[in-house]
Amino acid sequence: MRSGSAPDPAPWIALIGLGFIAAVLALIGLGDLPLRDFDEATVARVALELRHELGEAPLLPTLWGAPYLNKAPGLHSLIALVIGATTQPNQLPSEWTIRLAPALLSCLVVPLGGWLQWTLRPGDRSSAIATSVILLSLLPVARHGRLAMLDGTQLTAMALLWLALLQLNQRRWSGLWGMVAGLMASAMLLLKAPLLVPSAVAAGLALVWGQEWKAWNNRATACTGIMLGLAPGMGWHLWHAHIRGAEALWLWGGDGAGRVLLDAGEGSDLGWRVPVIEIVEGGWPWLPLVPFALIWAWRWRQSRWGRWSLASLLTLAGAILPLRTQLPWYSHPLWLPIALLCAPLLVWLVERPSSSSVSPDSPRPPCRWLLLQLPSFWCGLGLLLLLLWLSSFSSIGSSLAPYRGLAAVLGFGWCAGGWWLRSASPGQRRLGVISLACGNVAALALLFHSPLWLWELNETWPVRPVAALARDNSGPELTLKGYDERPSLNWYAEQRIQRFKGGRSRRLSDKPQENCIIEGQTEQWSLADCR
Repeated sequence: MRSGSAPDPAPWIALIGLGFIAAVLALIGLGDLPLRDFDEATVARVALELRHELGEAPLLPTLWGAPYLNKAPGLHSLIALVIGATTQPNQLPSEWTIRLAPALLSCLVVPLGGWLQWTLRPGDRSSAIATSVILLSLLPVARHGRLAMLDGTQLTAMALLWLALLQLNQRRWSGLWGMVAGLMASAMLLLKAPLLVPSAVAAGLALVWGQEWKAWNNRATACTGIMLGLAPGMGWHLWHAHIRGAEALWLWGGDGAGRVLLDAGEGSDLGWRVPVIEIVEGGWPWLPLVPFALIWAWRWRQSRWGRWSLASLLTLAGAILPLRTQLPWYSHPLWLPIALLCAPLLVWLVERPSSSSVSPDSPRPPCRWLLLQLPSFWCGLGLLLLLLWLSSFSSIGSSLAPYRGLAAVLGFGWCAGGWWLRSASPGQRRLGVISLACGNVAALALLFHSPLWLWELNETWPVRPVAALARDNSGPELTLKGYDERPSLNWYAEQRIQRFKGGRSRRLSDKPQENCIIEGQTEQWSLADCR
């Protein structure tokens, strides 16, 4: 805070600048690689059918003509608008077209996260900027956000929902902020609807814990705004239930509660280990701050920051970890509360206020002697990466050659950052954080400019050659022998190619139909058993 009664202004320029960097990062190589199984290709096909209005009623999604019950069509509809604006009616949309809307919407979490931190810690400009820096430089946030998936957009909607609820204690605009909160709840209902429940519970727990609702200046106006904002999301679900009846419950039961109580849907059966592994793999270099930050937030639990950080992380973790079947991106909502938790501790590492300058009522970070060793740890990790970079030039480490550039920029950024953070000068310690973040951002830029960023494509055979074969033989009905059905193959072939199950296919009239089996391995494919 500056001297006098006027508070420090929010660091808008820094937050907007970091958001712009996130947008540039998201667009690098966005359309260079094909859509992956399963989510991207499925989202693309549902969006294309919405664009062509193939559903039984407006705004009801379908997949290859059948009702699509897995997700609401919020993001699919936006992608459909982009398809309509950029693609000819009889042309298959490009990967860039499919990924553009989710990539840009996902970027907004970077400035919104900083703004959310500023609201939780008014006057703490450094923590607000640090929150945005952490979100910008995290691999899972950047990578999942640029995919044609719902998770990145959902994280942005969740951040804006919490931000709007935090603003309801203002004397002015309470009705407007209430409507924003309701609209973001509607957005979540139109993305991954079941996730709205733990997101709202987390916010409600924080509000009740601090009795913040008592400070709302116009509760009736705020609640009216929330209900008006909720109308679009609730209206679509009622419309969905009216047209499709009991089938509409699958969106809540099968994809929501069913994953907690049953082994519903595709995914790993490792349970809680999957999100834990994703956090451990994707949280660098900020991951070592998490245990210290959790303890520090508990010591600050009487503050608004402590309540919201703890309530959001623990509630979301309590909703995600018990899922019986897991997929790697289910942990994505945890990154926002992790950034909120870690940013003030990162700022403390830079500023390191003396005991005389800290209020006696302000809890100190836990295990400060160990916390102060983190810069040396980061420096050591950077040196290790530089050694791996050097070894990639030898015959022994030649297999590391594709990762050479990534190891070099990460190694230099982390090594220099850790070294500067060990300095006695606050200015050099600030350079250390900048170096850590720049190392990550530069590595992300190199990663997205290469074919390495979508590593799931290497897990099985490429679909484009097979899709070309299928398009050249579009007359007969095609089936795929020896492999499960792949949505990405269906997308590029522009027809549904199901798994061959044996026997002779028949039409409803019970007369034999033309049928060709696609068979082969890796690069060699052919049509067989045409009849």
